[in-house]
Amino acid sequence: MAEAPLLEVRDLHVEVDGAEILRGIDLVVPAGELHALMGPNGGGKSTLAKTLLGSPGYRVTQGQVLFKGEDITDWPTETRGKAGIFLAFQYPEEVPGVPLVQFLRQALSARRGMDLSVLELRVAVLEWMRKLGMDAAFGDRYLNEGFSGGEKKRNEILQMAVLEPDLAVLDETDSGLDIDALKMVASGVNQVRAARPALGVLLITHYQRILDHLVPGTVHVLVNGRIVESGGPELARRLEQEGYEAWR
Repeated sequence: MAEAPLLEVRDLHVEVDGAEILRGIDLVVPAGELHALMGPNGGGKSTLAKTLLGSPGYRVTQGQVLFKGEDITDWPTETRGKAGIFLAFQYPEEVPGVPLVQFLRQALSARRGMDLSVLELRVAVLEWMRKLGMDAAFGDRYLNEGFSGGEKKRNEILQMAVLEPDLAVLDETDSGLDIDALKMVASGVNQVRAARPALGVLLITHYQRILDHLVPGTVHVLVNGRIVESGGPELARRLEQEGYEAWR
């Protein structure tokens, strides 16, 4: 019997504030693969990301989300996180009063079901900070407070590295980054994938530019709440040249 894919979305319909945003999404992301999801503003990309994490306010009216073959459509966000699903936010929030290392300790302890000490965690955090070009002092700063846009995005990749998820959903991680910051974030994602070859990644983006550094095996085009085409990396290049008009 074939092993179930890491993520499978079947005929997913989602409402937000009474309006239908996703109108029948079918999507499969196997373990170890990087898939890119591209589309215009308002097409439903971030709605899909938040639905995969079980965010309140995103109501599934039809269809299923399966993770490793198990139906998680009704699972709360915390349970999905513990099971190994990670979301890197487009706009990471600041959390005053919670040091980054303490946040990671609590999150990883919940993920592993055992209480880890800060000392146990600090070595791994400092090593990944070095790889991501982050100042070690950031570990003791409050989560994202006073961080630049690029620092917040690198912090999201740091969390992905330390928490060791099985599936990472990167919601417009390239948004607002200059070229140098984009390269650093993409390099971080590639290093995490090299360290954990079974990690599945769903990369949500508007633009081809990050795909020059994070090469997807499959590209999906999401327009008006539906995936209208899937293909290889050449599809992203076509979108860059032609835009989304052909699929509207």
